[in-house]
Amino acid sequence: MRTVIFDLDGTLADTSGDLIAAANACFEGLGLDAPLDPAADQATAFRGGRAMLRLGFERVQPDWSETDVDAQYPLLLDHYGVHIDRYTTLYPGAVAAVEALRADGMAVGICTNKPEGLAETLLQRLGVRDLFAALIGADTLPVRKPDPRPYLAAVEGAGGQANRSMLVGDTVTDRETARAAGVPCALVTFGPDGRGVADLAPEALLDHFDALPGLAARLLA
Repeated sequence: MRTVIFDLDGTLADTSGDLIAAANACFEGLGLDAPLDPAADQATAFRGGRAMLRLGFERVQPDWSETDVDAQYPLLLDHYGVHIDRYTTLYPGAVAAVEALRADGMAVGICTNKPEGLAETLLQRLGVRDLFAALIGADTLPVRKPDPRPYLAAVEGAGGQANRSMLVGDTVTDRETARAAGVPCALVTFGPDGRGVADLAPEALLDHFDALPGLAARLLA
């Protein structure tokens, strides 16, 4: 079975607003100003919680260390888990594209570096969990992307075969994951990096989800 595996944050959904709000809540809890901007710091948000904390500490507490990041990270996850869908939205056309892939007989799944429990909660609240046959998160296996094993587990969980699969993502992590797994990769251009992701030399660029069914049919012919 042909299979399309998606990244989540920055690919299927714009989660940056809720991620940044969770990081800012950590700094406010320390009595500091909220240092992160929901628009300007989108790219950092999609690199994960620790990246946001490091950037914030650089701006408001020059003598910070990784100990500070380690102490705040669980608090960030707790805040994010409570307010996970306040600002998050699916990208235009995402649901229709996934439904079209399924109608074409393709399996679909998710491989994300978001903790599995948070990914599960978010997809349920967005009302799209049932569209995906598999979900592999950062903590599902002992390794995470760009190691290929989480991707391969997502393909298997969706009922597909690696040699007839592809990854849709938005970052260098997704590009490296696809390369390590030996599968084609399409990178979306509607994230904060725009068409700059072309520098990563993916097999395809995806400007809008409307084009995904045709693109997948071509790459998985």
